[in-house]
Amino acid sequence: KEEISEPTPIQVEALPLLLAGRSVYLHSETGTGKTLAYLLPLFCRINPTLKATQAIVLAPSHELAIQIHRAASLLAQNSGMPVTSALIIGGAGMTRQIDKLKKKPSIVIGSPGRILDLMGMNKLKPKGLATIVIDEADRMLGRDCLNLVRRIVDAAAAGRQLIFASATERPECTREAQALAPDLTMLRAGSSAVNRNIDHFYLVCEERDKPEVLRKLLFVLSPERAIVFVHRNARADEIAARLVHHKIAAAHLHGASDKMERKKAMEDFRSAKVHVMIASDLAARGLDIKGVSHIINLDVPTEAQAYLHRVGRTGRAGNAGHAFSIMTEMETRLVRRYQTELGIRLNQVRLREGRILPAET
Repeated sequence: KEEISEPTPIQVEALPLLLAGRSVYLHSETGTGKTLAYLLPLFCRINPTLKATQAIVLAPSHELAIQIHRAASLLAQNSGMPVTSALIIGGAGMTRQIDKLKKKPSIVIGSPGRILDLMGMNKLKPKGLATIVIDEADRMLGRDCLNLVRRIVDAAAAGRQLIFASATERPECTREAQALAPDLTMLRAGSSAVNRNIDHFYLVCEERDKPEVLRKLLFVLSPERAIVFVHRNARADEIAARLVHHKIAAAHLHGASDKMERKKAMEDFRSAKVHVMIASDLAARGLDIKGVSHIINLDVPTEAQAYLHRVGRTGRAGNAGHAFSIMTEMETRLVRRYQTELGIRLNQVRLREGRILPAET
C-alpha cells in the first residue's frame, strides 16, 4: 500500500536478527528505511493478546517521535495487525497522556524525559518491556540524553531487546551502546559517505548579504520543498519573516517554538502550503519528508557529519536531490573538509540575471 516492493539492504540484514530477539545497532545512511527495519519485526514480536506496553521507541525530538508514531499507525492500518501505539512527548498535556497509557498501548513512542516522568509516577511499567528502540542513537547516547536512556534501560527487565538506529556512527556512542547491550550485533549496510543522488553546490558572498542571496536563490530554484538550515533559533524566525515579506511561503521550525507552532509548521510543509522551511539542526534531525528537493545551508556546519545529516533530508527513496551552501570567503575552507571526509564534490556557482552559472564563467 505504500508502494514499497523491495526491502532495502539494512532491512534485509536487520529483519532476521530482530525477529530472533537479538540486540542490534542499525547503521546506514539517511533515507534507507531504518524505521521500517525495526518497526516490522517489532510488530511481529508484539503479543496482541497481552494488554500491556511491550515496547518503547525513544527519539531526540518531538518531530521525529511524531514521524515514527505516524509510521507505526500507518503500518498497523495497512497490515490489519492489532498493534496500538501512543505518542508521549513533553510539552503536551500529562493528564491526556496518562489516559492514553491506561488503554495499555502495545508501543509507546516519545521523548525520554516525559517517558521517565510517567515511569516515576508508575503510569508506565517498564518491567513488561520486551524491546527498547533508541532512534538517532548517535544523539541519544550523547551527553545530553545518555543518563535518561540509561535509566529507562536499567528499569526494564533484564532480558529486554535493545535496538539502536543511526546514520552516523561515533565510537563513543558505539561504546555506550555495547555497555548497555554486551551481546550487541553491529549492522552496517548501504553506508556510503553520502547519497550519490545529491548534487552539491556552494555560493560565496559577504555574511551581511546571505539573506538576500538566499532570497534570490529561492526565486531561481522555485523548489517544490526546500529546507534552509541555520544555527540559531532567532535567526530562523528572522529569515522566515523576511521571506514571507518577499511573498515566499516559508515557516520556521526550531526548539524554541511551542508544540502547536511546530506541529502547524510541519503540517503546512508536508502539505506544500509552505514551500520553504527554515530549521535548526535539532528540529530537523531524522525527519523524512517526501518531496524535499533542495537543502540550503545559510549557516554552514563546521563538521562534515553535520553537513551529511542536513543534506540527507533530500534525495531520498531514489529521487534526485540538490544541496546549496551559502558561504563567506573564510567559510570556503570547509569545502575541502566536506569533500575529503565525505568523498563528494562541491561545485562553486554564482547567481546572474536570474540564472545559476558556474563560478568561473
